[in-house]
Amino acid sequence: MSRIHLLPCAYLLVALAAVTNTGCFTFATRGPNLGLLSVPIPVSPYFQDQEEDQFWEKERYDRVPILGPITRGQEVKALDAPSDDEVMRALEKAHPIEGGLPLLFERQRNNVRIVKTKIADYFDPPRVYPLVGPAVQHHAHYKCTIYYSETTWVGWPVPYRTVDEDSVEVIYIDHNHLHVVGNVDGGPDSNYQQ
Repeated sequence: MSRIHLLPCAYLLVALAAVTNTGCFTFATRGPNLGLLSVPIPVSPYFQDQEEDQFWEKERYDRVPILGPITRGQEVKALDAPSDDEVMRALEKAHPIEGGLPLLFERQRNNVRIVKTKIADYFDPPRVYPLVGPAVQHHAHYKCTIYYSETTWVGWPVPYRTVDEDSVEVIYIDHNHLHVVGNVDGGPDSNYQQ
């Protein structure tokens, strides 16, 4: 009978030794003591994905490039059209499908086709921008039409699946950038020296 009680106690002792000998607890007992902050807190992958998406959008799409001055006789075109990734991220903000409950409610986009059309390309009058100096803002507006089929699965209370083969969404994306004006002296490490 005493052997039966010894076995769970031995398991508990081994588990306690394994938990207290991990890196965080060893550092906390030998180094600066952080109290409860020394225990790692699990973070949901949802929040990690959200932070990574915010960084991706800031790095690629939220910054305004500053280009060199426009010279006489030079043909000025807008920067590249929106990428497929940028269009799909804008569509996800306008018509989200992420965050469904697996086996209860899920949505998918399939057979996606994107048509991008430039609808405007113009300049604002020159003005002085803080930290940039005199510059002209170049606007380019795009109409992006997205054709796709949307599949919806509902698992409870009555399981069914719907497929909308002819889904269409229209997203308008603006690309703006600056062109400096006049004789620009940005210093020795400037991108737009003459």
